[in-house]
Amino acid sequence: MRNERLRIAVAAGGWTHASLAAQAGVDAKTVERWLNLGRTPRRVTAFAVAELLGEDVFVLWPELRQPKATRSVSPELVALYERRADVPVSLFADLMAQARQRIDVLVYAGLFLHEGYPRLRELLRERAGEGCAIRIAVGDPDSLNVRQRGSEEKFGHGIESRCRLALMHYSLLNQLAGVELRTHGTTLYNSLYRADDQFLVNAHVWGANAYGAPVWHLRRNGDGGMFDMYAESFDAVWATAVPVQGG
Repeated sequence: MRNERLRIAVAAGGWTHASLAAQAGVDAKTVERWLNLGRTPRRVTAFAVAELLGEDVFVLWPELRQPKATRSVSPELVALYERRADVPVSLFADLMAQARQRIDVLVYAGLFLHEGYPRLRELLRERAGEGCAIRIAVGDPDSLNVRQRGSEEKFGHGIESRCRLALMHYSLLNQLAGVELRTHGTTLYNSLYRADDQFLVNAHVWGANAYGAPVWHLRRNGDGGMFDMYAESFDAVWATAVPVQGG
């Protein structure tokens, strides 16, 4: 299986197989196996390569994050980040780019995605064009819970304006086949970002901005696990959300 995260990082940095191999102290065939066969380098080499590429080593090779002894905590846990700010926006975009069946987004605003990845709308348009079903639930800026969150996070009315700006971004996709945009007024316990059988879950902590709260990366592993719990939570919010008319 190809390592798409690594491929994107290598291409973005203008590296060739040979140039990266020379800097990492391996041969070009080894780099090719990392890219095209999904091989994982030795831990020391992986950290050195990640530093060369300016990427998080655990984004390039998530399997390095979890020691075998801790896997019993949950077989669905790929990685745990202390803060959302520690998660490269490229990981959100990469997971969405790989989605073939479904993309779900549940946020109040989530503008960091648009700010950190200006091609987000184009990416979603491409995925919808390939038959991927996309559901986006953005906070209703006039709802009591959104205003309350602004007060709790000392954001004031800023969160309401960010919700409106998020709606402006996504409304440009609202007329596309396969894309649904709704607003919700629920208490947002977690922001959810789903791409097929993977979830990025941004937990919310009272009084803290979302960028300072933890994120866990889940991959579905059978029925009834953590992944399914968050998928059901999304569906429950979606059922209460109001479709956005027009585009």
